[in-house]
Amino acid sequence: MNWKNLDELKAFDALKNTEPVNVRDVMTGSNGADRVKNYSVPMAEGMAYNYAAKAVDDKILDQLQALADEAELTQKYAALYNGEVINTGEKRLVLHHLCRSQLGKDVVVDGVNKREFYTTQQHRIAEFANKVHSGELTNEKGEPYKIVVQIGIGGSDLGPRAIYLALENWAKVNNKLKMEAKFISNVDPDDASAVLYGLDVEHALFILVSKSGTTLETLTNGAFVQDALKKAGLDPAKHMIAVTSETSPLAKNEGFMDAFYMDDYIGGRYSTSSAVGCAVLSLAFGPDVYADFLNGAAKADETAKDPDIRKNAALLDALIGVYERNVLGYDTTAVLPYSQALSRFPAHLQQLDMESNGKSVNRYGDPVNYVTGPIIFGEPGTNGQHSFYQLLHQGKTIVPLQFVGFKESQMGNDVVIEGSTSQKKLCANVSAQIVAFACGKDDDNPNKRFDGGRPSSVIIGEKLTPASLGTLLAHFENKVMYQGFTWNINSFDQEGVQLGKVLAKRVLAHDTDGALAVYSDLFEI
Repeated sequence: MNWKNLDELKAFDALKNTEPVNVRDVMTGSNGADRVKNYSVPMAEGMAYNYAAKAVDDKILDQLQALADEAELTQKYAALYNGEVINTGEKRLVLHHLCRSQLGKDVVVDGVNKREFYTTQQHRIAEFANKVHSGELTNEKGEPYKIVVQIGIGGSDLGPRAIYLALENWAKVNNKLKMEAKFISNVDPDDASAVLYGLDVEHALFILVSKSGTTLETLTNGAFVQDALKKAGLDPAKHMIAVTSETSPLAKNEGFMDAFYMDDYIGGRYSTSSAVGCAVLSLAFGPDVYADFLNGAAKADETAKDPDIRKNAALLDALIGVYERNVLGYDTTAVLPYSQALSRFPAHLQQLDMESNGKSVNRYGDPVNYVTGPIIFGEPGTNGQHSFYQLLHQGKTIVPLQFVGFKESQMGNDVVIEGSTSQKKLCANVSAQIVAFACGKDDDNPNKRFDGGRPSSVIIGEKLTPASLGTLLAHFENKVMYQGFTWNINSFDQEGVQLGKVLAKRVLAHDTDGALAVYSDLFEI
């Protein structure tokens, strides 16, 4: 298979020499109306990716298709889900898709069919969750557990937390909220203290998530919780389960009610589809809701196989992002969900994208001569409009925008004010912002002039449900994957996370010198 750097591809040279598109020109008047109708790709679960306001036309799309073909991007995706070693830095397979469906052939490692391994853990968790919900599993007094608390950091927190918050209100109105969920992630003692303060620990079930069973921050917070349980006169072993690897110290540990397993083939930021997300979300909403979420993701994974970029939303989104980053020179992407339920989704995508593709060497460890992953940030609309949109509209830096919007609200509770509902006003703001960013506004007063030309795309769905949320998550996971393939980098390791951990351990061991010693003294460590 062809694993070449981006600047070694002939199609990339052709792309750089293709005449650029003026977003303001193509989005103004009837041309803009035609683009909005035609520049759209269907997604799973009735969603659509609309890229009319991006700086592309049919010529550029043809060049992007040529780039995808020359780089063999969908072939690399097939190699990934068929079990080739794609994580070259750690010499590991990459199998988070296998938690959702069997996209290709069986993947067998050391005699274990990995699809069966993942589904076995899902079934074990479903059985455990059902016993908790039915009252078959109880606390020491025979009383039901009412709340679940996940203890983890990074991908063990950001993804599951974002998904839980996205579905919490949907679950309430659909009578699917089995247990309220809370999350402890930061080693800052105020984080654990804030969650535990006023918490009915007697009726709480805690999930300790650590693949290795040795993650310092997570074990510290686990000890924090165990101490709180003991002070309440409770046995921690009756209130804690573990999500870990089969070989970790947390596996088959008498200090836990049970343990559910993950493996080295699913990175933390991709682990919401694994036992990491399965346990907390199945306990919170029920295994059937979690299964719907996985099904939505599986459908998106299937559409991501299509080699035609005009039919493959994740692939097209990825390639347009590469074009913006490596040809147009844009450094940043703003993720702007017009849904309060997605309040933590940009934070999850920030880790997913920046931890995956924030690399300066290719998959073989050789330096690359081009930029890779963009800086990701975001905030739900319409709050963001009254926060950082000023810079996006009139600042000197052009930031590509990725909107997400839904036609219906989750809870169905709304009011009509001045002839329209709140949901209609929300959707009107999405439409208005896309056009305002693209087309701008002329004015004799420079302070009121908007240059326009700010590119954006929008993902539109009917309603945010477990299935559509699964589709949304898988779309971005596959987008990041395809961009990593295009840049010929390894999107599935994160060596940049490790250095700080090593130095922190030195500080705690008082093994410091130079600037590290002085900073340690400043904090009186």
